[in-house]
Amino acid sequence: MKKSEITSRIEQLKKERDAVIIAHNYQIGEVQDVADFLGDSLQLSQEAAKLKENVIVFCGVHFMAETAAILSPEKTVLMPDLGAGCPMADMITASELREWKKQYPGRKVVCYVNTSAEVKAECDICCTSSNAVQVVEAVEGDEILFAPDKNLAAYVARFTKKKIVPWDGYCYVHNNIRLRHLKEKKEQLPEAEVWVHPECRPEVIDMADKVLSTGKMIKEARITTKTDILIGTESGIIYRMKQENPDKNFHAIKEMAHCSNMKKINLRKVLTSLEDMIYKVDVPQDISRRAKGAIEKMVML
Repeated sequence: MKKSEITSRIEQLKKERDAVIIAHNYQIGEVQDVADFLGDSLQLSQEAAKLKENVIVFCGVHFMAETAAILSPEKTVLMPDLGAGCPMADMITASELREWKKQYPGRKVVCYVNTSAEVKAECDICCTSSNAVQVVEAVEGDEILFAPDKNLAAYVARFTKKKIVPWDGYCYVHNNIRLRHLKEKKEQLPEAEVWVHPECRPEVIDMADKVLSTGKMIKEARITTKTDILIGTESGIIYRMKQENPDKNFHAIKEMAHCSNMKKINLRKVLTSLEDMIYKVDVPQDISRRAKGAIEKMVML
């Protein structure tokens, strides 16, 4: 089938199945093009909770689809490729978190949304990169456990008097954007403004003009008067930025800043998911109930 035929068939099936397609900003261009809603983790969580359609086709990684299933248990959440996981989410398990909490009795646990449902069920409240500082400030206590991203934890620590105890995890895509990559790009484009994600290394953040979640990058791209911007995050976001702002130039700080898991979903897999109603994401009821409390606390802030 031609791309246009696949797209047409997807649109037809969406109506037949009462389905909606939501996709993360890091998805490949052809998937972004068929999505009804694009966003970052927080935006997708909020959108999933209020959708009226009965079927959600979630184009992202597994923990995101789990979050949608937790917030909308009455809906069918499909993921076009169940193999699209998150290495950072895999860096902490529920049993590891339970053992860690024993070492810090009474401490609250802030859990990045980039975690499994089982881990969310063990934490007090979730956060995303766009609201992590706000969440930490809202949690009771002067010492907070933060899992699993040590780089995001270090960024949050800059804006709070609370002691942040980080888990030793990270996003390999952001962690591999090094200072040398940024310096090289700045030499090529000295007038360019630098935007980086808070999952980046501290030394990269130190050299940035703005530190923004992917959702905030999208908003900033629409209003900035700069014509050249260096982007320090997964490079899939640049497709959307260019589509929405053709008069501006967005340059990846690291050209190969790709999340291989985010790239596993393609247009044909979206079609197959709708045709065969696969692959359904289910979260056990007990885990879902406990994880939902942590997610809803975040969404309600």
